[in-house]
Amino acid sequence: MKRVHVAAAVIRGVDGRILLARRPEDKHQGGLWEFPGGKVEEGETVHAALARELQEELGICPQAARPLIQIRHDYPDKQVLLDVWEVSAFSGEPHGAEGQPLAWASERQLLDYQFPAANKPIVAAARLPECYLITPDGLAPSELLAGIRSALAQGIRLIQLRAPNMFDAQYRDLAVDVQGLCAGKAQLMLKGPLEWLGDFPAAGWHLTAEQLRQYGAGGRPFPENRWLAASCHSPEELALAAQMGVDFATLSPLQATATHPGAQPLGWEAAREMLAGFNLPAYLLGGVGPGDVERAWQIGAQGVAGIRAFWPAS
Repeated sequence: MKRVHVAAAVIRGVDGRILLARRPEDKHQGGLWEFPGGKVEEGETVHAALARELQEELGICPQAARPLIQIRHDYPDKQVLLDVWEVSAFSGEPHGAEGQPLAWASERQLLDYQFPAANKPIVAAARLPECYLITPDGLAPSELLAGIRSALAQGIRLIQLRAPNMFDAQYRDLAVDVQGLCAGKAQLMLKGPLEWLGDFPAAGWHLTAEQLRQYGAGGRPFPENRWLAASCHSPEELALAAQMGVDFATLSPLQATATHPGAQPLGWEAAREMLAGFNLPAYLLGGVGPGDVERAWQIGAQGVAGIRAFWPAS
């Protein structure tokens, strides 16, 4: 069965909301909502296909677009490759040129819509930012709280509270304070035993590679409506993360880092190859910073994660 190559767009309005279209009842996955786009024709580039489809379907012309995520999905009756781009600027007024209903949805409202199964990772990618801040080790709680306040003020929207050398009780107390700071501003990801899940209802969980191996075969140990991530360092761990049903992963170390001086760096090309088979958002971690975001996009990553490169200067 030949895999159908489809170009699709996460189209953002000036207010940040995302444009959705409803599939005709008589088409494959009819009646469900989707991110607009269509089939890439023979000899056509993805960008050209996207521009043509958006003009035909919505009457708009994309003016700023970049790769977001690639997804390979097998339905019982069809195999698809979704080449998804984010469109952040366009000309024209979007309308259902083929009679299809349209809706503008906030990132949070995306969870209220029914999408084809292949679209689930796109919903996650559309809701995730390009940068993932991981807190540095060795700081006092007061220093961590001050740094997180500064990061939030600078627009950071995804934060992992990492403090491997803290006592459990101290980490839990700090997590309560950080959860309060992040409320309404950023998504907090915590680390620790899964027995703590019920105590931090607003937080997501970032599994270590050890936890991933421990729980991976048993499926997702976590509610669907809460963020779940995992640390991965190899194709095998990425496959385990996908099998578990995480929402996103970090892939590291991309380059040599002071945090893990003995670890063998993956390099950009190996990371590209690993992400080509991973149908979920992934952040590159290790020796990267904000200046590497566009390069990360080009090899299939959601963006970049880091400690020193993102931690506000004191």
